[in-house]
Amino acid sequence: MSDQPSLPAGFSAAGIHCGIKSDPSVFDLCLFVSDRAASLAGVFTQNKVCGAPVKLSRQRAPRATGRAVVINSGNANACTGERGDADAAWMTEQTAAALGCDAEDVVVCSTGIIGHFLPRPALQTGIAAIASQLAETPKAFNAAARGMMTTDTFAKQTTRSLDVGGTRVRFSAAAKGAAMIGPNMATMLSVVMTDAALSPEDADAMLRHSVDRSFNCISVEGHTSTSDTVFLFANGAAGHADLNDESRAALQTAIDDVTMEMAQAIIRDAEGADHFVTIDVEGARTRDEAHCIAKAIADGALVKTAITGADPNWGRIVSAAGYSGVEMAEDEISLLINEVLIYEAGAPTVYDEAGLSQSMRDNRDVSIKLRLTHGDASVRFWTSDLTAEYVRLNSEYTT
Repeated sequence: MSDQPSLPAGFSAAGIHCGIKSDPSVFDLCLFVSDRAASLAGVFTQNKVCGAPVKLSRQRAPRATGRAVVINSGNANACTGERGDADAAWMTEQTAAALGCDAEDVVVCSTGIIGHFLPRPALQTGIAAIASQLAETPKAFNAAARGMMTTDTFAKQTTRSLDVGGTRVRFSAAAKGAAMIGPNMATMLSVVMTDAALSPEDADAMLRHSVDRSFNCISVEGHTSTSDTVFLFANGAAGHADLNDESRAALQTAIDDVTMEMAQAIIRDAEGADHFVTIDVEGARTRDEAHCIAKAIADGALVKTAITGADPNWGRIVSAAGYSGVEMAEDEISLLINEVLIYEAGAPTVYDEAGLSQSMRDNRDVSIKLRLTHGDASVRFWTSDLTAEYVRLNSEYTT
């Protein structure tokens, strides 16, 4: 992660404790604000059971006049009926009143326990207080990233800078997530901000491209949450020249870089995890088929527990590929773990099993590379192992 991540021009942020969480030392409210109208795009959970903030924010993105996103943690405001819908809209109204903007230009996220009503008195006081603490500093950015956290163990932030026609342009992102992580999207929130000028249509297309290669390529246990949201704000404050094909491609790469870093940070913070696993599927007919195979491997409980035990159990990985729904035969598959070829063209190879197991045990990072003979499409996916500590944490989540 970048040292002292900073905000792009024209953005400010803040994070505070307002009383949703019981520990006063833990932040539970954050705010990200553009000082001018910004193109706003959003990508949201595909779970049919979704939180009130998701339903509201979907109606407001994309748009050309986005100003802010207000986020509370500790309470997801999901499965809360008409009151939850009213509370989500009320949060944007309170924020807009504090900022002096239109409520339609404010979006909202909530994350935490499902099925509990939001405490309006705490939020009313908190929103008024947080608006007065907005700042453009790295410290304020970090406080906002902390205000998004639930079971995260560290604040997830990053910054990238690039040159567009001789003008410095910055991209910054914050994210939260550590469990209930499954594609479309993972159980996570992220806010991406840039002082580049993008139309709402370009912002929407660029964000979707990035999410497909980042937040939709991570899994802890395959559970798609009710609250998943990624926003992109582009406010044009850098004042760069009009975009050409080269600069547009550079901006896409910058968005891809920050979303991939945030996605990987979520997996590195996966609850109870001992291993960070990179899965490469190569030689597929299409990217969609490669993605299906990678997801099947990443979500496989037996694959995950084998990695926990440093067991190079190639049968679990190959069989997961086989039930992915992609047409294939055994002799079209080869497999490497930590760059050691252990299965080739449908048959096991001779390798140092004890040595490979030791390398898995000694290193947090594990690589799985599955090669097919179907074509030239590929995908990279990230996941974690599944430990007894993960089970303990999630068995005690509400009690």
